[in-house]
Amino acid sequence: MLSYFLIIIPTLFVAYLLLSYVQEVKYKRKPFYKLSDVGWQHFHPDPEAKLLHSVAMLGDVGAIATDGTDPVMQMLEAWQQENPSNSTVLFLGDNLYPIGLPPEGNRHRKLAEDRLNVMLSHFKGFAGQGIFLSGNHDWFKGRKGGYEQMLLQQKYVQEHGGSNVAYLPENGCPGPVAIQLAEGLLLVVINTQWWVQRGEKPLGKKYGCTCENIDDFYADLNRLLRENRHQRILVAAHHPLYSNALHGGKFTVKQHIFPLTAAHKRFYVPLPIFGSLYPFYRKLFGAHEDMAHRKYKKMRRRLLRVFHRYNNIVYVAGHDHNLQHFEVQQNHYLVSGSGSKTAFVKKGGRATFTLEQPGFITLNYYDTGEAWVEVHITSETSKAGQVVFRKKLETILQPVV
Repeated sequence: MLSYFLIIIPTLFVAYLLLSYVQEVKYKRKPFYKLSDVGWQHFHPDPEAKLLHSVAMLGDVGAIATDGTDPVMQMLEAWQQENPSNSTVLFLGDNLYPIGLPPEGNRHRKLAEDRLNVMLSHFKGFAGQGIFLSGNHDWFKGRKGGYEQMLLQQKYVQEHGGSNVAYLPENGCPGPVAIQLAEGLLLVVINTQWWVQRGEKPLGKKYGCTCENIDDFYADLNRLLRENRHQRILVAAHHPLYSNALHGGKFTVKQHIFPLTAAHKRFYVPLPIFGSLYPFYRKLFGAHEDMAHRKYKKMRRRLLRVFHRYNNIVYVAGHDHNLQHFEVQQNHYLVSGSGSKTAFVKKGGRATFTLEQPGFITLNYYDTGEAWVEVHITSETSKAGQVVFRKKLETILQPVV
């Protein structure tokens, strides 16, 4: 009997891994659409509607090329030419790999400056606005000393960017910061890195923050959403609240069999079964930047508790290096984190759309009150890229009382 189990169980496990691997290879770099969104190409905004504001949302652009050949930056430039005014570009954090903008003399400083200069150059002569958020890499990968390092990046953006460029929330405060993009469309920026950061974190008047404690933040956020429930609200942050990728606890078969590739992509040392311990740990307990980590989990739970009271919210983040859309309780949750890197994303689950390709997501708001999201990816035949998904965002707006 024992020998029977020793043969059958490993055989079933290997069969499961092979089946999973076949599925991963089949869907790698191919878009997944929820059944109700198959045929999205046939749906378009009303041709009579006037576009009031457009937002390009790019996450994790920190490894862009600096010689003018970067395909995502070329695609952004083409988008800006089509939307020269009444438009906003959001950089959703992890603007500079590997450790943000380090002090002068650090070996990473020159490349970091070059990359930041490429981003800032997109706002010279641009009538729209640019807003930079910070992510874990901008905070020295979440380590102690990250607060000071984030301030270096903020100072550089403020000194070298034009009057149409901002770094928000200022001073690494948790927020929330509200900006009226157009009549009926409000942007709210929050700093989710604050919750998972180790070491010094700003809070209170000493740092220039409006909140004296973190409970004040949630009260302010809820008040802001309640007072603007008659508008469409775009909430921008770095960390996603829903994800079918790494930080959401989803791993590939390769990561189970070759776990050392998490440390370096060339460490192909097979460790079947034992190799699954690392993915299972990340899924159940999580690193500081994973949804399973206690700090991230607490932040996510409290934010969703606030958001679920309303039905007019679009939440966009980066962090996972792919493109995703979720619709939960009539709110929409986007992941737009493939600005310079791509990584595995699992199809299905609660996701409406997923794709592992370089690109970004845009939000278009019209005078009819309609809002549409579009997913743009790079293309070898056009610097403007191509649209691979489009969806009208159904929300419930409440009248002002």
